[in-house]
Amino acid sequence: MLHIEELKVEVGNKEILKNVNLHIPKGECHILFGPNGSGKTSLMMTIMGFSGYKVTHGKITFNGEDVTYMPINERAVLGIGVLFQRPPTINGLATRSLVELCARDKNVDVDYMAKQMNFENFLDRDVNHNLSGGEIKRSEILQLTAQQPDLVLLDEPESGVDLESISLLGDSINSLLQRGIKPPMGLSHKQQSESRVKSGLIITHTGHILDYVTADRGHILYNGVMQCSKNAREILKWIGQYGYEECTKCSM
Repeated sequence: MLHIEELKVEVGNKEILKNVNLHIPKGECHILFGPNGSGKTSLMMTIMGFSGYKVTHGKITFNGEDVTYMPINERAVLGIGVLFQRPPTINGLATRSLVELCARDKNVDVDYMAKQMNFENFLDRDVNHNLSGGEIKRSEILQLTAQQPDLVLLDEPESGVDLESISLLGDSINSLLQRGIKPPMGLSHKQQSESRVKSGLIITHTGHILDYVTADRGHILYNGVMQCSKNAREILKWIGQYGYEECTKCSM
């Protein structure tokens, strides 16, 4: 679904991403680890097509289509969606209206979806106005649920969220990525992935999201370079024991 080849990106004439290669097959969820300033959010913003992230080399392919220089709105229509770590407050725009604008199916029942997220009491507030960290994350997930993107980009979904909210968010992310649906018995891991059509890329610092969302693979982004790929929980364990720098020295 997503194929990134030798990607280099500048922000304000400074090279942030130096050599990124990443492949996320259809139906898989990948975790992206890395210290602060390593370029994780920059990679996500570049995939989504935000201005200010200048691709100087490489290619981004989504569902077989070259989107490297495609405008952000066209990428959203194709099926890429993002959850921000720190989304802005939008005064004068009710959350209900934004969810309706996001909806792929214009007949969607916004009130029903909001009830599943314990968010029905916030629908008529301005977007993110006076909301807690957990409430903002639920709002973001609600928008993504309405959009139903094929590729879901999640930047620190557990950041600023209490334990009760993160459990709810985990369930919602699993549902969004079609991981809350029990696959038919007897299917192999590969067959289970192939039965799904949605993929995800999750940025995390703490790794707590792995207690709620099952990942197929993990990656370390360090100094703007994708250093290694392996089982996400094994990578998290190595980071905890040895730190990022030591992890990048081994051949995983």
